[in-house]
Amino acid sequence: MKHRYFIINKPPGMVSQFVSSVPVRLLGDLDFEFPEGTHAIGRLDSDSEGLLILTTNKEVTQLLFCGGKPHTRTYLVRVKGRMTANTLKRLQTGVPIRISGDDYYIAKPTCVEIVERPATLPDRPGELPIDAPQTWLLITLTEGKYHQVRKMVGVLKHRCQRLIRVSIENLTLEGLQPGEVRELNEHVFFQQLNILYPTKN
Repeated sequence: MKHRYFIINKPPGMVSQFVSSVPVRLLGDLDFEFPEGTHAIGRLDSDSEGLLILTTNKEVTQLLFCGGKPHTRTYLVRVKGRMTANTLKRLQTGVPIRISGDDYYIAKPTCVEIVERPATLPDRPGELPIDAPQTWLLITLTEGKYHQVRKMVGVLKHRCQRLIRVSIENLTLEGLQPGEVRELNEHVFFQQLNILYPTKN
């Protein structure tokens, strides 16, 4: 079987799956005919946007998440309020987030910086006006705790208002508009993710 590989720009309000027991927008609602057996690698919650990987190759999850080298994921994040330099430094050096019950984890990104809102970023329905007090951050992680980015900025009293995954390793949205799909060559797919190209499928 020849496997197929896709990236999509997941719009907000859509779950990262093809089947659900409740009425929600699904990946199958996109204007694209995915082959049987296609599934998402990793997830974005319903309210989050951006880069999502889909493939028919079940080995990709193991190769990507259980390899010896952690993979990077970068997020463009809008938070409520103006973030100060001291708060940014706290975020850069690591903040404790609740995992469950009384269990906490020190979440330390590999890179965090304050950035300008990209001029090419599509507006989101109901988005706050551009002059509302807000800060845009570019956050790169190699960790993947549940709702990690939202918890990290929340600890610092900056509520996450928009979260967009813009890259996984060297795979990027590359101008994909929300809801668009791009199919990738298998060799390019593995090369861009910096994981070993499989010798057989």
